[in-house]
Amino acid sequence: MTIAPSRTSAARSSAEQGRSSAELIRAEEPVLAHNYHPLPVVVARAEGTWVEDVEGRRYLDMLAGYSALNFGHRHPALIEAAHRQLDQLTLTSRAFHNDRLAQFAESLAELTGLDMVLPMNTGAEAVESAIKVARKWAYEVKGVAPDQATIVVAADNFHGRTTTIVSFSTDESARAGFGPFTPGFRVVPYNDLAALEAAVDETTAAVLIEPIQGEAGVVIPDDGYLRGVRELTRRAGCLFVADEIQSGLGRTGRTLAVEHEAVVPDMLLLGKALGGGIVPVSAVVARREVLQVLRPGEHGSTFGGNPLSAAVGQAVVELLETGEFQRRAEELGVVLRDGLTALVGKGVQGFRARGLWAGVDIDPTLGTGREISERLMHEGVLVKDTHGSTIRLAPPLTITEEELRTALASLEKVLTDTGAP
Repeated sequence: MTIAPSRTSAARSSAEQGRSSAELIRAEEPVLAHNYHPLPVVVARAEGTWVEDVEGRRYLDMLAGYSALNFGHRHPALIEAAHRQLDQLTLTSRAFHNDRLAQFAESLAELTGLDMVLPMNTGAEAVESAIKVARKWAYEVKGVAPDQATIVVAADNFHGRTTTIVSFSTDESARAGFGPFTPGFRVVPYNDLAALEAAVDETTAAVLIEPIQGEAGVVIPDDGYLRGVRELTRRAGCLFVADEIQSGLGRTGRTLAVEHEAVVPDMLLLGKALGGGIVPVSAVVARREVLQVLRPGEHGSTFGGNPLSAAVGQAVVELLETGEFQRRAEELGVVLRDGLTALVGKGVQGFRARGLWAGVDIDPTLGTGREISERLMHEGVLVKDTHGSTIRLAPPLTITEEELRTALASLEKVLTDTGAP
C-alpha cells in the first residue's frame, strides 16, 4: 500500500500550527506521563475504518481503539446523536434525573437479557463497581462474614489498571512498584475448571473472568468452559461476573461473547464500544437481586449516566439491535481466519480468532510484536502488539472485505519482505 501525502484540511491545520508529526511527538515527551508507548503516528482526522496523520498520510485502522471503535470512526448515527444532545443538555450529575437515562438503561437491559444497569464511565470503573457490588452481595445475601469475601480471577487477566485491579494481575509490569495490594482475590489458571472449583469456597463472592482474554493475546477458552463456570458458580452460590469490555457489543460475531455458549452471567461489564468512540461510557448490567444491594450514598459517579453518554449509548444499542454488526463480524471473521490460516508457516506461527478479533503469533526471528507493528505502519496499516511477538487485529466492524484483504496482504508483505524497515 502506498502512503502518499495529501493536502487535506487536517494537514493544512497542522501545517498552520507549524508542527509536524515528529515535532508533535517530541513535544509530548517532557509534558506527558510515559504510561504508554504509542506507535510514532500522529492522527489528526478519521472516518470509518481510515485515519489520517497531520501530513495527510492515510492508514487503515486495524485496532479500533481496542474495540472502542467497533462502529468505526465517527459513525453518522452516533455523531448525529451526540450533536443533537449537545444542543440540549450534557450534564446534570446524578443529583438530579435526566430525560435520557431511563431509555438507555431500559434498552441496554433488554439487549443483554438482564434487569438493572449501573452506569459508569470507564471500563476500570465498571470492574471496580462490580467488585464492590459482589462483596456487598456476599455479605448481605450470601451471609459471608464481614471483610472475608473473596473473588476468584484468572491468570493473565486484564481488567484495568487501578490499584485494586492490578492487585490481582499476573502481569508484573502492571504491578511492580504499586503495592501494597488489595487483598481478597484468588488467582487460578484460565480455562481450568478443576482449578476454579478448588479455589471456590463459602467465602467466594464471585468469579470474575473475561470470556475471551484480550490483552493476553485473544485467548479463547475451550468449548464448554463458560458453561462450566456458569454451572460451578450456580452450585457454589456465588456470582458469575463476565468482563465483556473488549469482547462484547458485536466484536465476536454475537452481541456478547458469552452467547457463543448460551450463558447468562449474574453481572456483565461493558465499556469501550458502548460509548461509540465518542465519549467514555461503561456499565454494570446485572440481575435485579444483585444490583439492588446498592443504596443511595454507597456508590456513585458525577459523570456516570450523564445525558450525553446516555444519548450516545442509546444510539449504540440501536445499532446493535439491527444485528448488522454481529453478522458482519461473523461473516468477515471467516475471511480473517482464512487469511491468517494461509500465513501459518509463512511468518505466522499460530493465531486465535473469533469474529473480527485475532491474536497473531509472529515468528520471533522476524521481529517483536512492536517491530511488526511498526513495519505495518509503514505499509499504511495500524495494529498494536501485545506480549512478545504477538499482535492484535480488531478492525472496526464496518470494515469491508476488500479493506480486510488489503490488511492481510500488508501483513504477508512485512513478514516476507526481508528489506522491510
